[in-house]
Amino acid sequence: MNTKALPARNVYGEPLVPCSFDPLTGFFRDGCCKTNDEDIGTHVVCAVMTEDFLVFSSSRGNDLSTPVPEWGFPGLKPGDQWCLCALRWMEACVADAAPLVVLESCNYHVLDLIDIDVLKRFDYRKRDTD
Repeated sequence: MNTKALPARNVYGEPLVPCSFDPLTGFFRDGCCKTNDEDIGTHVVCAVMTEDFLVFSSSRGNDLSTPVPEWGFPGLKPGDQWCLCALRWMEACVADAAPLVVLESCNYHVLDLIDIDVLKRFDYRKRDTD
């Protein structure tokens, strides 16, 4: 019996592309939006930070801009890529504050919570083509 874990997949069913190594993101701090049962926030959306989203997140009690050195967290700035909780991203979407997403780096588990058509509207690759 092969006990090797299958590689994480993105929303296209392909191998998950890393989201960010600088800053180092992911529930496992491995640069990827991987998840498991311990990840109660479901950090599966690779998003490109914006000032609007960072302000929105802070207003909801999650300040992502301020560094927390004791946790090895540098603080995020616009342009940084980060694995977000799926429901926080959806909350921002409803409030017109959702950042663009990197679909190749979004874990397929996001599709349990957010429709792919919604995510595709925020595809960072299409930001300049619309």
